[in-house]
Amino acid sequence: MKNFSDYIAVYKEELKKEGIQKAYKGLVKYVMALKSHFSKKLSDQFFFGNTSPGYMDFTYFPFFNDFLRDEKLRFGIVLNHKKVRFELWLMGQNIETQKKYWNLLKTSQWNKDQTIMPKYSVLEVVLVEDPNFNELNNLTSKIEKEATLHTQEIIDYIKHSTTSK
Repeated sequence: MKNFSDYIAVYKEELKKEGIQKAYKGLVKYVMALKSHFSKKLSDQFFFGNTSPGYMDFTYFPFFNDFLRDEKLRFGIVLNHKKVRFELWLMGQNIETQKKYWNLLKTSQWNKDQTIMPKYSVLEVVLVEDPNFNELNNLTSKIEKEATLHTQEIIDYIKHSTTSK
């Protein structure tokens, strides 16, 4: 098994190539631009938090409306670095909220293939599986379209499920 110093040596070698740094910087910059786009287009429906660059695992920005805030929930547009795809996450404010909404949503259409609660969210929806970073305007439109559709469906599902209990 490698020790920490071995990983640092690999890290130094990769940084010399500069490709990872340029790719990471470009990805974070794009997610920040995406957040700005969403803020402008959907400010009448949602409040937006700051972009979190993450640790080369997930870069995301949260957003929510009054209903979600009251339920201690928020959505996140997430760039999954390992899978290089965009996802929509529904996240709880704390572990109790996560468990409550996991139990509500674990048999929903969004979690049909999920057997255990995700580590950071209640549900995760793939918005764009294989993003084309050479056409950012098209990518942004795709993410917006998919996110808008799913957020409304999820909110409606939660409202219906919590009022019918």
